[in-house]
Amino acid sequence: MRGGKNGRFLFLTAVATGTMLNPLNSSMISLALHSIQKDFHLTFSTVSWLISSFYLASAVAQPITGKLGDLAGRKKIFLFGLLLVAVSAIGAPFAPTFMVLLLLRLFQSVGSSAIYPSGMALLRNNIQERQASALAVLSIFASAMTAIGPTAGGFLIVWGGWPAIFLVNFPFIVISFVLGWKLFPDDSKKERTSFKEIIHLLDVWGILLFSAGLICLLWFLLSLGTSVHYGSGAIGIAFILLFVWRELRVKDPFINIRIFKSHPDLSWVYLQYILLNVFNYCLFFGLPSYFQDEMHFSVQKSGLLMLFMAGVSIFISPITGKWADKSGAKQPIVTGAVLMVLGAVIMSIFFIHVPVIIMGLILSLLGISYGLGNVALQAAMLEASPRELVGTASGLFQTCRYLGSIFSSVVLGLVFGKEITAGHMEILGMILTAAGVLSFVFSLLYVKSLKHNRVRVIE
Repeated sequence: MRGGKNGRFLFLTAVATGTMLNPLNSSMISLALHSIQKDFHLTFSTVSWLISSFYLASAVAQPITGKLGDLAGRKKIFLFGLLLVAVSAIGAPFAPTFMVLLLLRLFQSVGSSAIYPSGMALLRNNIQERQASALAVLSIFASAMTAIGPTAGGFLIVWGGWPAIFLVNFPFIVISFVLGWKLFPDDSKKERTSFKEIIHLLDVWGILLFSAGLICLLWFLLSLGTSVHYGSGAIGIAFILLFVWRELRVKDPFINIRIFKSHPDLSWVYLQYILLNVFNYCLFFGLPSYFQDEMHFSVQKSGLLMLFMAGVSIFISPITGKWADKSGAKQPIVTGAVLMVLGAVIMSIFFIHVPVIIMGLILSLLGISYGLGNVALQAAMLEASPRELVGTASGLFQTCRYLGSIFSSVVLGLVFGKEITAGHMEILGMILTAAGVLSFVFSLLYVKSLKHNRVRVIE
């Protein structure tokens, strides 16, 4: 792209400061729940909707806003997403009721969800050289925000109360908006579709069926730890089946289901990304509780231990990007899956019996596996996605992340139940080992599909 290294750096800064808003706001809220609950005189189950609704809305909004970007223009949707986050940042601190705060939190979710798929499409179309290294920069930003979100949220709440976690978005919004406005190329004539044409091409019924099915299924999954809502699960499956039936028959589908048959490598990437995030979020949410409840570590000590995993993951991301640029995504994907299995096995057998420093080394190994998989799978997704559908494909990729996080909460609820013991941690380790083995199998199937695609191209 134009501007050499400086142009590339500023372009990546514009994308990264926008795409990091979703992981930042999804993690930073955790330490604010108590203050919000106290201010609005609510139960914890009620105030926790600030987290659940964010994940639900993000999971649904990512592919929809990705499709909008494919049709209306990626720059336009990226900047619009930033404006929605700005609305929540302005309005949330002055919300008179909890329902207004929840609505503004949904604005934040949808807006930050619109940014990622459009940002990925802009990156693919405008940064051709060392693309995996560019993805590593986005991964570093996202991983860092997820890791430091709770800590940063704690400092902000001490400084300015819970409204501060909304106001802190402003510097990032301004940087991303100004740089994006100046540096992102204007949307092409093909992308500048009129509102009437967008409605015609958008497959509204497909979007409604997809959204209803996904919301019902996620509601069912979230209920597994308490009172199970079997009805929502059955309704969700019915809606998804209707969605698939419709998408196979319409001329311009919301999600081209046939792409998973014509591009099986993309299907294996999605499945691996779900498993990678089940693995990561089980550790991210489960280990701090284990450290504090069973091992009686302080919050500070637990946080420092978790930095072994998060810090190494951030460190390994740029190395993975350079590796994928040089050799392709398949080697780091397979290596990451092998390390997932190895780390989970070691955790199952040794983790609860070793000194703290050895725990840190085991967590570092797990962090390496996540850093490898996160960057390499993003690179593989972009490579496997048709150029005209990269926004929708990127949105679905992020939906897989949210599915993984929700599956992890189900696993933790079933394993830990009402108490957290060393025995339960061993069970969690065995479940993560199974997830790692399955991810390794999928990585081999991904490699096999790549070879098949090359043979087909040669023929």
